[in-house]
Amino acid sequence: MNYLAPSILSADFAALGEAVTLVEAAGAPFIHVDVMDGHFVPNITIGAPVAKSLRKHIKGVMDVHLMIENPDQYLQDFKDAGADIVTVHYEASRHIHRTLQTIRSLGMKSGLSLNPGTPVEVIECLLDEIDMVLIMSVNLGFGGQSFIPYALEKVKAVKELAKKHNKELLIQVDGGVGLHNVKEVVEAGANVVVAGSAVFGAEDVTKAVQEFIALMNE
Repeated sequence: MNYLAPSILSADFAALGEAVTLVEAAGAPFIHVDVMDGHFVPNITIGAPVAKSLRKHIKGVMDVHLMIENPDQYLQDFKDAGADIVTVHYEASRHIHRTLQTIRSLGMKSGLSLNPGTPVEVIECLLDEIDMVLIMSVNLGFGGQSFIPYALEKVKAVKELAKKHNKELLIQVDGGVGLHNVKEVVEAGANVVVAGSAVFGAEDVTKAVQEFIALMNE
């Protein structure tokens, strides 16, 4: 089974609860929550208090993507907010192994995100502490960007690395994925796909979610 994770970054921030309810009713099992601090990335979004309020509306998986500096400082906050998965960036922590361990020790699944310029090889010595690898297929900070084709090769490389080590991994792709290329992303090895503007920018959000899920699981 492959999973769609609509990103609320592209939803109406004045009606996030309604947006979550809509996409979950359409069949989306993950809700992707992008947290940006204006330092690690050139944008600011939401923090743990908003995530905690949003949790009341999320029946499925709250998938929190921390695009922030010093993520260790906020892990407990996002645990308290109800996060099921917390993903951090390889470059964001000086001691990434310990950060991943801490996420798990708090009872959440750990994700490690790789920027477009970060090689896949960095995850090999961390695999025992990772539940999900997030391949960024755009540069961080803004929605609505075009997909970077090389990301497909990175997805394939992560899948091969997981197979080599007999490791069950969620492999997530985030950025520039739409109905026109989602099958290609899944065929490369992704099993969780983030979609923001392609879902919330659609004329019919429910139909878009259902079309994504159908294409991803043909």
